[in-house]
Amino acid sequence: MIYLITLAITYNLKKHTFLFRSLIFISLYIVATYIVTPKLAPYFGREKISSTEFVQAHSSFYSWTNRNYVTAELHQVLQNMGKQLSKENSGIKLVYLDANFPFIDGFPLLPHRYHNDGKKIDVSFVYKDGQQITNKKPSFSGYGIYVNPLVNEWNQINACLDTGYSQYDFTKFVTFGCINPQLQFSESVNHKLLSDLILEEDVNTIFIEPHLVTRLGLENDKLVYHGCGTVRHDDHIHIEVK
Repeated sequence: MIYLITLAITYNLKKHTFLFRSLIFISLYIVATYIVTPKLAPYFGREKISSTEFVQAHSSFYSWTNRNYVTAELHQVLQNMGKQLSKENSGIKLVYLDANFPFIDGFPLLPHRYHNDGKKIDVSFVYKDGQQITNKKPSFSGYGIYVNPLVNEWNQINACLDTGYSQYDFTKFVTFGCINPQLQFSESVNHKLLSDLILEEDVNTIFIEPHLVTRLGLENDKLVYHGCGTVRHDDHIHIEVK
């Protein structure tokens, strides 16, 4: 729609240069993204995720591309979890990745299979740098750096890849660069984060890889295996509300 409006403006002004058209498009896109869309989204049952001292996006990419909208129920869950996480680990925030677009149920948030109704979001794991819990993440995108199965753990990844689901580890191609290679997965903090998520009444489903469910000693009906038809979930937590 913004592009069509841009074409109409440049046509009426009889200015068709690439530079002028780009400036018009970028200006309209900024206004739409940061002023118009947040006001329209509630009419579609969604709201923009508020960046607070407890909750933040991993990258501004998620706001620039309007991939940061959720239902009011999921928004409240995020704020609750952020406050709890920060309370237990001073200065640590709940960092989210892809959520949903602001409009129209069923409109796909590529490359995701399920992020299309405002009720889903991906949340980053919490890592430690040495012995210090940190807000740092191991990739620019927040995806694609995995907490692989140990030798004695069930390897669902190989099981899926060996049966022809070649897309299962697709996210290794969308890291946009590995950073902070020294980071380690914090078992204690992620165990507590997932335990708190399970206790949230509005949370209906949580996806993480089976080997991490076992490693963290978790057991609950909300922890559901997502199947080989999606992508692996040992680089983030997928949350769904009712």
